[in-house]
Amino acid sequence: MTRSRWIAAFAALSACAPLFAADPKKEEADALKSCAEAVLKGFRKIADNRDLRFEGKVSEANALCRGGYRALQFRNTPWVDWSNYWGTADSSSIPPLLLKNAPTQRGILGALADLEYQRIELIKFNLFDNNGTYAEYVQGRDGVGGPALKRWDAMRLPPDHPSYQDVGGAGSQVCQGGLIRFRNITGICNDVFNPAMGSAGQLFARNMEFDTTFPDTGQNELVRNRHGDRLGLLKPDPQLISRKLFTRSQSNPGACRAGQGISNDSTGSNCDYQKAPFFNVLAAYWIQFMTHDWFSHMSEGHNDDAQWMEVGCATDAAQSLGCRPGDRIDRGYVAQDSAPATFAFNDRQYLSRAPKTFRNTNTAWWDASQLYGYDSISRRRVKRDPHDPAKFLLTSTDGKGTLPTFAADDPVVPQWQGQEAAAFADNWTIGISFLHNVFAREHNAFAGAFEKQAQKTPDADCGLRNPADPRRVIRYRDVTPDELFEVARLVVAAGIAKIHTIEWTPQLLYDEPLYKAMNANWNGLLGPEGGDVAKVLSDIVTKNFGKSTDVAKATQWYSVFASGPGIFGLGSKITGYDVSKPEHVNGGVNHFGSPFNFPEEFVTVYRLHPLLPDLIEYRDLADPNKIAAKVPIVSTFESRATPAMRSRGIQNWAVSLGRQRLGLLTLNNHPQFLQNLAIPRLQSQTGQIDLAALDLIRDREHGVPRFNEFRRQYGLRQLTSFDDFMDQHLPAESPARKTQQEMVANLREIYGTHVCDASKAITGAQRNPDGTPINDCLGHPNGATVDNIEDVDTVVGWLAEQTRPHGFAISETQFVVFILNASRRLFSDRFFTSSFRPEFYTTMGVNWVNNNGPVAMVEKGSPNGHVQPVSPFKRVLLRAIPELQTELAGVVNVFDPWARDRGQYYSLQWKPRAGAESDPAFKQ
Repeated sequence: MTRSRWIAAFAALSACAPLFAADPKKEEADALKSCAEAVLKGFRKIADNRDLRFEGKVSEANALCRGGYRALQFRNTPWVDWSNYWGTADSSSIPPLLLKNAPTQRGILGALADLEYQRIELIKFNLFDNNGTYAEYVQGRDGVGGPALKRWDAMRLPPDHPSYQDVGGAGSQVCQGGLIRFRNITGICNDVFNPAMGSAGQLFARNMEFDTTFPDTGQNELVRNRHGDRLGLLKPDPQLISRKLFTRSQSNPGACRAGQGISNDSTGSNCDYQKAPFFNVLAAYWIQFMTHDWFSHMSEGHNDDAQWMEVGCATDAAQSLGCRPGDRIDRGYVAQDSAPATFAFNDRQYLSRAPKTFRNTNTAWWDASQLYGYDSISRRRVKRDPHDPAKFLLTSTDGKGTLPTFAADDPVVPQWQGQEAAAFADNWTIGISFLHNVFAREHNAFAGAFEKQAQKTPDADCGLRNPADPRRVIRYRDVTPDELFEVARLVVAAGIAKIHTIEWTPQLLYDEPLYKAMNANWNGLLGPEGGDVAKVLSDIVTKNFGKSTDVAKATQWYSVFASGPGIFGLGSKITGYDVSKPEHVNGGVNHFGSPFNFPEEFVTVYRLHPLLPDLIEYRDLADPNKIAAKVPIVSTFESRATPAMRSRGIQNWAVSLGRQRLGLLTLNNHPQFLQNLAIPRLQSQTGQIDLAALDLIRDREHGVPRFNEFRRQYGLRQLTSFDDFMDQHLPAESPARKTQQEMVANLREIYGTHVCDASKAITGAQRNPDGTPINDCLGHPNGATVDNIEDVDTVVGWLAEQTRPHGFAISETQFVVFILNASRRLFSDRFFTSSFRPEFYTTMGVNWVNNNGPVAMVEKGSPNGHVQPVSPFKRVLLRAIPELQTELAGVVNVFDPWARDRGQYYSLQWKPRAGAESDPAFKQ
């Protein structure tokens, strides 16, 4: 069986659609005929070229098989088909009971198959490393195809690195001994054969072909044909876009005061915003907490402050909307801006890197570096308890308390003075303060549990081993405070990754296919009970495909078979595992031929500022149904977060952030306070910046392609006009449709139109359905006036997307970036794959991660039809803040608003659970 047949055999268990015909039996009969037809036609081949990709669009037979008539109805839209399959939305997507559950299962499995096709092709076509390995990726080396390569000279430590000799110096570099025991501060030696990979200071990667980045510079004829001379760093004007397309309109501006609210945190304050019914403000702060771990372009809280630049607001039209021409911002740091080298292969010229590159000053690993540090300076900001150095220092001795504030001699910039001590101290807010304090307590909880076990069984084997002396049994009593601190870091980092993968993301993408897909990343499609079958599949993946020099086996087969046992823990269960053998320690990772780092395109899809409200609805845990104050978020920034946390109490902030809904990711929903943000360090007339406009500027600085080409590069179908942003599921006369028509008119006003020229090809990433090149007219007649859809900034584009799968807080375009990179950050990290073992985590640590705490606990009932463990973050919160026991008793996912009744099967209804009927949030 070919690989595509294997994938689609998994897919052919599929079915379709939320709305049904008058005769459901006939619809199912037609669907079953189409299933048979789809099987007879065979399964889709993985594309050989990027312009022949899947695009998330299936054949008519597959659509009818998986989703019935509704799936056929929307096949001709630009959006992926699987969101119209049976079982992929709420209960309305489940066929009548007389059909039993076969169509539902076909729909869900068909969606999972589509997602796997996308992941395979994303891995195949969207990896572009800037660190000097791309030529080998294209050309291969020593007879091995590039995607099957496992080591790169560019990932060696340089001669001036302090660990250069320790890894082998000028010879073959292999990390060993103390360098592989725990996570190193700078991120080196995660991959023992590629010591520099993912470490602080490595260059951001790209997911786009290099010559399509920096479209304003017109790298080639296709880019010039696509945009003409319409683009620039400040063109179209970013502040005009912000004020026209991002601003939240207010029914009572005086009660909002541009996000400042009425004085004294008055409950009379009000800032209108569009709310998501199934996601809370805690979830908004969670993603800021994550990005602080993953990436940063800045250095110690600033960009290149030797260079300051204008940020738009240059026209009367922009200024009439309230923007500020006097704003200035520091330019972004650039690592390389010289012309990149080129190379030829198979009669084609390639760039060896992007025209400009930028450094990730953070580690790229999911290593909780925001808590523990990413270089020597940030580690000095981490406060450890002098009486028990295995733990974080907190302000009380009862294991709770809060983090201490920075001392006068700590390495901090002026704007951080007065904040709680943290490795990543920039952009400090009440939500970041909350999460840092919670996970400092979690670290201490694990360390304390380990110390209690050491007192109870001091001579027992704790499971830990030293690779420099692997035969020596390390007893509980032998573990030093420094070793326990680093073990706790591993446990906390893995717990955070687990929370994000199986708790935050399934609430962000609230439907059954994504619940299954994200849990499959962690536990595999076979689930925790996979047992021997999962181990066999894991061995096939790591021992066969993982070591193969055959490109298809090393990439496509690897990805497909990894779905069975799951990515987490791959390679960790091999017989005879020896911590002194690099091939065992590193045996579960796969970088798919391209060294791991986050791409610039990943950064842009996490520009999620609309998630934040302007005001936090502050509640007291003693009376959570009452809004006691409305606290402007801007009043909790930097040093003001610490007294707010301490005076009002972490338990009260928990219920406040947990109950309030966050903002929808859509146009005209940015917080007003972020458009008028005062930053004293700015060297400008105003001392303010429009952060919504700055998001656009930074993306343009970093060379992110504009929205339509962005979609094509990721294998999604292009749009041909601004009208395509509208949701075709809506009735013609619905109020929502009229609102979307106004949105389209505003886009057309900002970005404009032009007379098209069909002789100009504009992309090599896709073709027209008839195989001809896509041209400037995008299917319209030559000489027609067409929308400048190609010029839309990517952030604007994905905020404008109105058609989304059920329960998606993010857009389809953002999600496809996530499919690739969310998997890779697990696939590439040995501490989540082959080094997830007691030798590194201790036996207690492995169990703590697997059980979400000291012992396993199962949630009551079967939410959305699943018997599931009590979620990892719920367990963390109950350990860190035991006072939340009653409030969280009925909460299944802590990123779902805590007072919401989840209803049946992925309901998005906004109604109170029992006991919360008097909460004023449900009266709006």
